[in-house]
Amino acid sequence: MPEKYQNKYRIPSARAAFWDYSQNGEYFITICTQHRVHYFGEIEYGKMTLSPIGMYAQSCWYEIPQHFPFVELGAFVTMPNHIHGIVIINKPEIKLDGAKVEMQNFASLQKPPQPPQPNKFGPQSQNLASIVRGYKIGVTKNAHQIHADFQWQSRFHDHIIRNDDEYQRINDYIENNPQNWEKDKFFKPNES
Repeated sequence: MPEKYQNKYRIPSARAAFWDYSQNGEYFITICTQHRVHYFGEIEYGKMTLSPIGMYAQSCWYEIPQHFPFVELGAFVTMPNHIHGIVIINKPEIKLDGAKVEMQNFASLQKPPQPPQPNKFGPQSQNLASIVRGYKIGVTKNAHQIHADFQWQSRFHDHIIRNDDEYQRINDYIENNPQNWEKDKFFKPNES
């Protein structure tokens, strides 16, 4: 049985191996419900009508900066079986000996600046995965009070936004998503 844990059953990460997801940046994320079940409501005539769980999904989204003060939020939409949103990690920067350093906590003041390390295990409380994990936990806790079977898909989709044109295109996609529901790649007709 030891060989089971020697990368035999590991699923490759969906994250970009070259990128440090704790550094400042803008990220387009999509999080789906397990089996794309319509827990969040339905789209009628191009508008989303939120269910009680959908209302939790929306309110938990807007609470993210209360739990992660270095996060700003861009466009967001709750769809029947997924959410789309823009997460902006914006940690304050300080200068030490002329080098810019992200100010993540007071301990960083005691260490010399280090170049970003791509996707290594370490403090996982100030990166994109921890933000998404916290959001999913908050929604799940509330959703289980309404529907005991509620589950998220285990992973999430992310895209690193690289420039202003891309940001605007993604912003427009999010805002227009309910009108384009039947063309959405996450579209699944409601089976209830």
